[in-house]
Amino acid sequence: MIHATAIVSPQAKLHESVEVGPYAIIEDNVEIGEGSQIGSSALLASGARLGKNVKVFHGAVIGSVPQDLKFEGEESLANIGDGTVVREYATINRGTNESGSSDVGKNCLIMAYAHIAHDCKLGDHVIMANSVNLAGHVEIGDYAIIGGVVPVHQFVKIGAHSMIGGGFRVPQDVCPYSLVGGSPLKVMGLNLIGLRRREYSRETIRSLQDTFKILFFSDLNTSQAVEKIKADIEIVPEVQEILTFAEKSNRGMVK
Repeated sequence: MIHATAIVSPQAKLHESVEVGPYAIIEDNVEIGEGSQIGSSALLASGARLGKNVKVFHGAVIGSVPQDLKFEGEESLANIGDGTVVREYATINRGTNESGSSDVGKNCLIMAYAHIAHDCKLGDHVIMANSVNLAGHVEIGDYAIIGGVVPVHQFVKIGAHSMIGGGFRVPQDVCPYSLVGGSPLKVMGLNLIGLRRREYSRETIRSLQDTFKILFFSDLNTSQAVEKIKADIEIVPEVQEILTFAEKSNRGMVK
C-alpha cells in the first residue's frame, strides 16, 4: 500500500491499511489511522496525527513548523480528525507552546491552497473553500462554512453554523448561526439555509431571528442587546450559545 518512491520513516506509525502515493514524505513522529489515504508528493511532518479515513491530496503539507517568530522548536502536534479531507496544496502548521497543537475536527473539508496556522482549533464538519487563510489561534465552530479567498485575523472566533461569503476579510468574531458578507464585513442575517438543512425547528429558528433583531438590527450596543435578549427572549440552548459567545468575545463581534 506504500508506493516504492514514497519516503516513510521507520519511526512513523501507520495502520496496515494506509495508502501512501508516489513521492510522499512521512517523517518521524507521525501517526496515521486506519483507512487513510496519503496522496502523491504530500508531506506529513513530525507531529502530524491523522485519524481514520482521512484523505490527503497531492502536495498537501500537514504538521510543518509554525510561521511564528516565538516558536523555539518545541514539540507540538497537528491533529486531523476522522473522515476529514485535505485537498491539493493545503498547509496545516502544528501548534506552539501556547496550546500545544493545531486541531482539525472530524469530517471537515479543507479545500485547495487553504492554510491553517499554528494553534488553530476547528470543530467538526467545517468547510474551508479554496485559499482561505487562517492566522494563528483562530477558532471555528462546528458546521461553519468559509467562502474562498478569505483571510481571517489571528485570535478571531467563528461561531458554529455560520457562513462567511467568499472574498471578504474577517477582522472580528463571527456570531454563531450568522450569514456574513460585504466589505467591511457585516451580518446579513441568519444562515437560514444551513439551519434548515440541519433540520432546526421553526420555533428555534424564530427564537434566533428574534435574537438577531435585537443584537444586530437595533440601536443597542452589544451589552445592552444582551440584557434585552435575556429579558425578552426564551433562552433556548441556541440563544444561550449566542449570549455566551458575545460575552466571551475578545475582539468584538462583526455587527
